[in-house]
Amino acid sequence: MSKILVTGGLGYIGSHTVVELCSNGYEVVIVDDLSNSSLRVLDGIESITKSSIKFLELDLKNLELTESFIKSNNDIDGVIHFAASKAVGESVDDPLKYYNNNIISLLNLLTALKKLDKKINFIFSSSATVYGKPDILPITELESIKIAESPYGNTKQIGEEILFDLVKSSSNFNVLSLRYFNPIGAHDSALIGELPIGTPQNLVPFITQTAIGKRDILTVFGNDYNTHDGTCLRDYIHVIDLANAHVVGLNFLKIKKESNYYDTFNIGTGKATSVLELIEGFVKFTGIKLNYKIGNRRSGDVEKCYAEVSKANNQLKWKSKLTIKEALISAWNWEKYISNEKL
Repeated sequence: MSKILVTGGLGYIGSHTVVELCSNGYEVVIVDDLSNSSLRVLDGIESITKSSIKFLELDLKNLELTESFIKSNNDIDGVIHFAASKAVGESVDDPLKYYNNNIISLLNLLTALKKLDKKINFIFSSSATVYGKPDILPITELESIKIAESPYGNTKQIGEEILFDLVKSSSNFNVLSLRYFNPIGAHDSALIGELPIGTPQNLVPFITQTAIGKRDILTVFGNDYNTHDGTCLRDYIHVIDLANAHVVGLNFLKIKKESNYYDTFNIGTGKATSVLELIEGFVKFTGIKLNYKIGNRRSGDVEKCYAEVSKANNQLKWKSKLTIKEALISAWNWEKYISNEKL
């Protein structure tokens, strides 16, 4: 049984990936600093997997503690690195937080792993934001990397550059950078899902919180974009499909014969959906009326962003399977579950 370290494993994507890893026979160790997550997520993971998961609260910005942890877990075979701040809008308002958290934690983790002097399969949680404003749609992995539209996007660009340079210099690392598009949805059990602390930074939890009455109104950031309905286009992927891509990626790296391997893959559906289409889809699929208004554009948002995914389909043998309808219904069931839980 391979032992996999999942950093940020109590976060939204991380928690669903832990479940998929466990269901595929991996032993998992989670570290998370709980800055944007909760221990109740660990309870949810353990309820789904019917197993006890090793967890340590750890801030990867602390190099000494990070090195100590990695040294005591030197039997790990792979790492999936999610731990990072992840909201585009917040990163524009507080760029130093993002550079400090996202870059320092990655550097400390890699520094500690390199001292193990063993082969490590490493998957980096990257983002479609590395492309900035794309020249050609759908976006392929050959799209030129431009100046990022947000500090968040820039930290993902820098993270990829760090890993690319590391792989060139060290035969101990094989790395995949998975460039996510827009994850939505929750686990079918409704025991884990997206759990924002404070005001949601992503669209779907704001939709569900408005639908259930936690928020008075949902603001659509701009309806004057050059799209069919004036709102931004995104590639929305079910979080379970995204989580599964990490398992497939690990399996892919395990059978790689060569050292110094690095590559990037888009992880999306290849389909574009507008903000208004997603909102209208939620109303249609759930029967819940939604109070929303049109506001000003939000700094850092890209007009159109959706993936060409044939590289992941052909090389990783991975493909998204779940629909937007399934994602929105699961997100709504999750919202109802956590709202009832808090009553």
